Formats: sequence, C-alpha cells, structure tokens
Amino acid sequence: MSEIPFIAKLKSRVTRMQRAIVRRRYKKLFDDVAEIFFRHDPIGINFEHNTDEYEPEVGTVLPRLRKCSSAADVQQVLHEEFVRWFSPADAGPIERYKAPALEIWDLLRHRSTNNNNGA
Repeated sequence: MSEIPFIAKLKSRVTRMQRAIVRRRYKKLFDDVAEIFFRHDPIGINFEHNTDEYEPEVGTVLPRLRKCSSAADVQQVLHEEFVRWFSPADAGPIERYKAPALEIWDLLRHRSTNNNNGA
C-alpha cells in the first residue's frame, strides 16, 4: 500500500522534469501558450493569481504541435490533451478550443516565418 503514494510522487516528479525539458526547448513559445490557456481558461481554473496553472498541459501540447498543419489540427490536439489531463466532461466540447487554437496557430506560423528569415 505504501508504494502507491511513492509511485504518484515519482510520476509527479517525472512530469515536472519533462515539463522543464519542454520549457527549455521551446522557451518563449511555452510561456506564450501558457498565457493563451490562462486567458481563455478552457476549463475554468483561472483565479487571476495562478498564472502557472496550465503549464502541465502546455508541456504535453507543445511537442505535438509540430505535426499540426492547420488551426483545426491544433484545436484537435488541445482538446485531446485537456480530455487526457482532466476528463471529457471537464474538457468540454472541442469548440471550446477554437479561439486558443487560432492564437496558437498564428504564433506557430509567425515563429516559422521568422525562423525562415533568419530571425
């Protein structure tokens, strides 16, 4: 029985380490996507002082975005990840993720354009 809390702590520590790796890799994009999630607050956890609340989700969303070729793909990824992190009921309908997906897609396109221009 004492192994269950140990496993939960270990999983939490691994998740934090993975998020740190993703944060280092994506830098500003990580912070920008976290801000978009916080502002749109798709599951209602923005209490105006917990600005890091969506960082775990950002850590699993960002690596999947490189396979996206449209805002609709981003929307699908966001919904899938929020369902995985919470539940289908808490995540709500996929339409809830349209506005943040559009913003994230714009960020990705802008970032890609800048990288192609040597920025």
